[in-house]
Amino acid sequence: MPGLCRDCLTCLDDQRRCPSCGSPRITSHPELFDLTIAHMDCDAFYASVEKRDNPELADKPVIIGGGKRGVVSTACYVARIRGVRSAMPMFKALQLCPDAIVIRPRMSVYAEVSREIRKMMDELTPVVEPLSLDEAFMDLSGTQRLHGAPPAVMLARLVKRMKDELGLTGSIGLSHNKFLAKVASDLDKPRGFSVIGKAETASFLHDKPVRLIWGIGPAAQESLERAGIRTFSDLLRWDQEALTARFGSTGYRLWHLARGQDKRRVSAHEPMKSISNETTFFEDTASTMILDGHIWRMSEKVADRAKAKGLAGRVITLKLKKANHKIITRRVSLRDPTQIADRIYRTARALFDQVGDKGPYRLLGCGLSDLCNEDQADISGDLLDPGAAQRSQAERATDEIRKRFGSDAILKGRALR
Repeated sequence: MPGLCRDCLTCLDDQRRCPSCGSPRITSHPELFDLTIAHMDCDAFYASVEKRDNPELADKPVIIGGGKRGVVSTACYVARIRGVRSAMPMFKALQLCPDAIVIRPRMSVYAEVSREIRKMMDELTPVVEPLSLDEAFMDLSGTQRLHGAPPAVMLARLVKRMKDELGLTGSIGLSHNKFLAKVASDLDKPRGFSVIGKAETASFLHDKPVRLIWGIGPAAQESLERAGIRTFSDLLRWDQEALTARFGSTGYRLWHLARGQDKRRVSAHEPMKSISNETTFFEDTASTMILDGHIWRMSEKVADRAKAKGLAGRVITLKLKKANHKIITRRVSLRDPTQIADRIYRTARALFDQVGDKGPYRLLGCGLSDLCNEDQADISGDLLDPGAAQRSQAERATDEIRKRFGSDAILKGRALR
């Protein structure tokens, strides 16, 4: 059976240890050197960057997030072992892991590191489809002749370069389509390299839970369970028409995914349509003060990502999900595009005030769409808000200070709610 040492990149037969370097990190699979669709996911990206930049944090539990009333953006694997999860309220995370070191996100730093990783991926193939700062699909079809090595070897070389040159680790999923590649990348984290071949697709999926499907959240999972669907084998008992009639376009998609079919191509040139951030609360809340703090944090994250990508947006969207899973969405178009957190926050907060529903809510999200280049941003100002220009200048100055002295150099009081 074809095998690959992920430490020295030696190609070998199925063995427990590499005969060249003695490493036990061997990946073996009958289709290892035939598959070309990959998904690379950095391991605890934000926390890993912080540990790299501050070696004193290496063996300590690290949580990236806001103040005591904030939520967890991500956590290192030491903290995850204690039960800390993304979107968990900070107070709950600190109950589970009281010795954790909490660090506010440095989005501009993470974006710069992401660009370095993207350069490495671009050297492997021109067909790279980023999903976020820390993950991307790659199509390496036809690249073996260029590199003189099969895609699996080049992917192992990629994560080795990330470790050697950037001090960061990532996990690879390799398969014959995007759906299975993404599933594979999460099977053996951190520092994983998992393969799902064509021949084993049906047997691999058979007893797996449907929550394995990207995009199937708690609400969708609950809806599927009411229909008696918990695993892929349950899905296979439904014909395509029945699934589509019950779940619409989602049902059509599920019918194909249940059979391991995904015809989506890896797209390198599809323009970004929106920038958004949302969080599901550990406990439903109707507290206006807590929700206001979340709106600010969502707005700040959206603004940071827009600035990192040199983009601005004209449409601001607020999304709320109630305890009964009812989704409330409000959006408004601005006179000119923005990438300023203060303007996004004030607009989203006004949308929240217009909802007129006291909740409680289980999810909140904020988004920016109708995107354009940042040189078109915030040109005309807001005639109804004379202080907007001054706050915008202050935010730009704050961004520069944070670049020099760290993300905690200046904090807004509402960020701690």
